[in-house]
Amino acid sequence: MKRRHTRIATALLAAVSTVGGALSPGAAPASAAVTPIAGTGRVVTAGTPLNARSGPSASSTRTGTLRNGATVSIVCRAAGEFIRGTVRNTGYWDRLDDGSYVSDAYVRRRDFPMPRCRTTVPMPAVTGAWTLPVDAGLVSGFRTGARPAHDGVDLGAARNTPIRAAASGTVVKVACNVSSGSCDVDGKLTLTGCGWYVEVLHAGDIVTRYCHMVRRPPVTAGRRVARGAILGHVGSSGSSSGPHLHFEVHNGSPATRANAINPIAFMRARGLSIG
Repeated sequence: MKRRHTRIATALLAAVSTVGGALSPGAAPASAAVTPIAGTGRVVTAGTPLNARSGPSASSTRTGTLRNGATVSIVCRAAGEFIRGTVRNTGYWDRLDDGSYVSDAYVRRRDFPMPRCRTTVPMPAVTGAWTLPVDAGLVSGFRTGARPAHDGVDLGAARNTPIRAAASGTVVKVACNVSSGSCDVDGKLTLTGCGWYVEVLHAGDIVTRYCHMVRRPPVTAGRRVARGAILGHVGSSGSSSGPHLHFEVHNGSPATRANAINPIAFMRARGLSIG
């Protein structure tokens, strides 16, 4: 009887460390499988394997795959890249017991208490000279309880206020991002997207993002900009209810939801106050 119990335990441990019928790269060893499980779910795709990733975004490194119909053990939930899936449309990702993430858009599960995953993106060291992009008060904070997928801060500057580069760097992206229509008009909350926006790459692989500009920005990708250079002007394009600057800071490039960090803490470490 003891030998039979040992065989069963061994089989269960093997099942836990297997993803989609193959050993998942980076899976935790059986001796370390002590992470509390919040609940389980079932992968529902169109029949294709579901990618498991190192972070809560489709651009994070793929760590393995899960077959359609596989059962997953969920540890916690994290705000991440918005995904339109076969089960739901959501910006939440589920962290599994092996440390990987899958989009909750492809997981069918019963409702159960879902703890929030703790942010593990480190705060970068202080380098160079920085300034606030606009002189305006805080309207909405970084990943608040009411807006857990809000990856930046909203600063309530008036329409046409100049938006300045927070530090010297290179413009890496100038784009219109809106789910429908044009970025040349005021947006609304029923839309998704950043409207007209600019990204700047700074020393230390830091990226800043500036959203909802009123018109096409005057800068172009590849241009070097000094601290305080005008990147564009405050508007309300994209998913927006009124003129403001949505400002993001990312510890790493390219900028993804997985490497977004709190701009308030980032600027405070540089002697600047957002509030």
